[in-house]
Amino acid sequence: MSRVLSHEQARAFYDAFGAKQDWQRFYEDPAVAILEHQGRFEEARAVVEFGCGTGRLAERLLRTRLPADATYLGLDVSPTMIRLGSAKLKPWADRARVQQTDGAPTLALPGGACDRLVSTYVVDLLADDDIRQLLAEARRVLRPGGRLCLASLTFGQGALARGICRLWTTIHSLRPQLVGGCRPLALRGYLGSPWTVLHAETVCTLGLCTEVVVASPVALFPRSVTDVQGA
Repeated sequence: MSRVLSHEQARAFYDAFGAKQDWQRFYEDPAVAILEHQGRFEEARAVVEFGCGTGRLAERLLRTRLPADATYLGLDVSPTMIRLGSAKLKPWADRARVQQTDGAPTLALPGGACDRLVSTYVVDLLADDDIRQLLAEARRVLRPGGRLCLASLTFGQGALARGICRLWTTIHSLRPQLVGGCRPLALRGYLGSPWTVLHAETVCTLGLCTEVVVASPVALFPRSVTDVQGA
């Protein structure tokens, strides 16, 4: 079993890491751009981001993608990230906010609270049980037809990508703090039958590979034959 940071260790690391997190944009931005497009945020009305970091993605969505009446809620375990994110979102204070959590993958939101749940480079630092719980929570809070939008470090093809992946995994197994607690994952393997995958793509930059997945929850109660015939 892979070693993962506890919620307290993750908070301490990202409190210290702070704005330096944005240095990773050289390999994150190409994947996140695909996520923004495939997530169809132009049609969103309520967005929740699990692990909002410095607020860089939220700022871009609010400035260029989201409708003028769409709301945004960012969640993060780190007080430093909450401070940085709050500062970035001041121009949209009437409809965008960030909130600190204890790091647990539970969402203190009512069912059907949002139509987009987004998380970039966060799932890959969670324990397997936490990933499954987060996906269950995502199904609960997403409205019918809503979209789960994920980006995570993943395994790459080619000699360079495989070599970097082996090195990264080795470092993570010895001292996960050195890689921010993140490790390569196969996101689609966690989704399974409760989800319909709308888009899946692997993007590699300088040997660092990201899996982009956009999925929609399968209806808990399928329409009956009568409903279908009467449609």
